[in-house]
Amino acid sequence: MTKLINQNLQAYRAQVDEIIKDLHELTIRIGNEELAQTVSDLRNRIHEPFMFVIVGEVKAGKSSFINALLDTGKEVARVAPQPMTDTIQQILYGETEESIQVNPFLKKILLPVEILKEIAIVDTPGTNTIVENHQQITESFIPASDLIVFVFEAKNPYRQSAWEFFDFIHADWRKKVIFVLQQKDLMPAEDLEVNMRGVREYAEKKGINQPKLFAVSAKQEQEGQKEESGFGPVRAYINENITGGKAPILKLRNNIETSLNIHERIDKGLDLRKAQYKADVEFRQDIHETLEKQEVKSLKQVDVLVENLLAGYDRITRQKQDELNSGLSFFSLLKRTFSSIFSKNASAKDWLEGLAKDMEAGLNEELKGKLNSGVIDLADSIQQMAKIIDLKIRSSKTILRDDHELFSDIAEKRNNILKDLQEQFTRFVSRTENFTDESLFPDKSIISTTAATGSGLAVVGMILAAVAQGMVFDITGGILTAIGLLFAGISSRVKRKKILEGFTTEVGKGRTRMEEEVSTNLKTYISNLKVRIEGNFERFDLLLEKEEEQIARLGQMHESITKRLEEVSASLEGKVKVPGKEEEE
Repeated sequence: MTKLINQNLQAYRAQVDEIIKDLHELTIRIGNEELAQTVSDLRNRIHEPFMFVIVGEVKAGKSSFINALLDTGKEVARVAPQPMTDTIQQILYGETEESIQVNPFLKKILLPVEILKEIAIVDTPGTNTIVENHQQITESFIPASDLIVFVFEAKNPYRQSAWEFFDFIHADWRKKVIFVLQQKDLMPAEDLEVNMRGVREYAEKKGINQPKLFAVSAKQEQEGQKEESGFGPVRAYINENITGGKAPILKLRNNIETSLNIHERIDKGLDLRKAQYKADVEFRQDIHETLEKQEVKSLKQVDVLVENLLAGYDRITRQKQDELNSGLSFFSLLKRTFSSIFSKNASAKDWLEGLAKDMEAGLNEELKGKLNSGVIDLADSIQQMAKIIDLKIRSSKTILRDDHELFSDIAEKRNNILKDLQEQFTRFVSRTENFTDESLFPDKSIISTTAATGSGLAVVGMILAAVAQGMVFDITGGILTAIGLLFAGISSRVKRKKILEGFTTEVGKGRTRMEEEVSTNLKTYISNLKVRIEGNFERFDLLLEKEEEQIARLGQMHESITKRLEEVSASLEGKVKVPGKEEEE
């Protein structure tokens, strides 16, 4: 049966090793170096013995506890170390005693001690040590540990730094923890019982159900006071729960649990990242839809403006056409002809020139009033378009914070792009050139003169008024010139029908040209401005495009690893039992 268990363990260990390899690849793709190193350490230690990590504050008696537990008669772990020079010591089994300095902060000690065939012990500096990097290195051992032995000084097990470190161990990594109150020989039994009860209550409040708690004296153990030292219950706990063939299975399960823990963190991080991506897509869609709505609103206002212009144009031209029709009657012309001979009354030619000038004055007054009121509404609509977008950019929702433990880099990148977008858009709305479109308007000087009086959104109304009036009066001026040429050289002998037809034709041409050119140019201006505003989002759009690809890729890897971890966990639970329990064939 033992041989079968070993074969099964080897197979499961190979599966877990492959899964952790892929998990490491996932953390690399995520770009979190610290988590990638944690997974790498976990994989490197998968074939090591069941690992005890001894933690606690400086002077709590950790090294003395280890020396007494190993019972070699030697000082394996240095007692009373100087914090400024201390290192982490990993104590492993070896056929011969040997000390290997792995790096300035880590030393491996090999000992021919029987218990070390099943377990390894890591002696760490104090959780409150001032030595640079020591706590970080200690923390790097926690994820790959199989049992945390938290050693307190029996006289004062309530120090805040110790319990804060406990929170890291338990809350972050959910590691199995046992509590040891060391140096119990230095205090009365009644006080020790009070502190034992206090530690038990602390642990229960922090989520440890029925905490395992031991009071020991390394001094008594090493002086041969075995009954009094309290190490008997510690060794019994180790023998009953860890050694005797159980350690390899427990370690494998711990590796799976740690992998699931890491994977759960990634899952939560990915959920936040997906939520941020979804919010950003909705934000971007909202921007696009807002621009579309504002464009439609502005285009309708152009239609209203043009309709009002045409209505005014039609009223004035119809009035003058009626005057022309009446004035060109046979008797009116005859009267003007004779009157001009015998008096100073205007001739037909002078009358026609006067009618053309009256028409020009009437059109100028009528169309200028229509333009002024219409342009104000149109300018307000365009300004509103830019202001709404600016407000939406500034109020965009941040879900993934730049201090996130896994995705701080992508969150910071997004925040920087959004910040740049805000600044870029602020510059955009402040620059006049972004609201001029000289290609649409033939008279560039009008725009230049107007633009010099203000900047950005502030001059939109002036720009629109200048270019719209320029277009309208250019069109009407062309009509009046044509009508003037038509009237030139007119005599009493000119046929009435020819004059009326020519007037109607030129007025119709002018009307069509005004409707087409004013409408087309103003609408093109609005559409081009919308495109320019959209252009500010180029980097943000690229970020979203890359995020969509990255999230999909990470999600596929994550889903595959999750499924395999759950399968191997369930299979291991069902088929490989700890020796001493019923085996499942």
